[in-house]
Amino acid sequence: MTGRYDKGMEVRRAVLGAAHVDRAEANRTEEDTPFQTLITEGAWGTVWASDAISRRERSMLTLALLAATGNFEEIPMHIRACARTGATRSDVMEAFQHVAVYAGVPRANHAIKLAKATWAEIAAEKEENDD
Repeated sequence: MTGRYDKGMEVRRAVLGAAHVDRAEANRTEEDTPFQTLITEGAWGTVWASDAISRRERSMLTLALLAATGNFEEIPMHIRACARTGATRSDVMEAFQHVAVYAGVPRANHAIKLAKATWAEIAAEKEENDD
């Protein structure tokens, strides 16, 4: 593996959590290994590894871009990542307000719905683990 791949795995684990990455790696197949390598090196080992902006800011940008482009499937994963990047609920809602103005209210509305559902799941999981 390359240095960029190794750095990407380090950052990916820091942002998404080891459990998430371990599950994804357990599901890796021969067919999707090139794709997994691409995103690990490119997204995590280059973009997310850069210190030009904070991880908090990257979370906000990522969530806004996912919502603006209608790529809703990854929003819950990135909402969960906010706990590790420092992006608050207020930060997320500000990002989605930008989506509403610049990309459309329906996309922002759906993203907010997903965020609220994910926050509720996180709270329920925390409550379960506290029992």
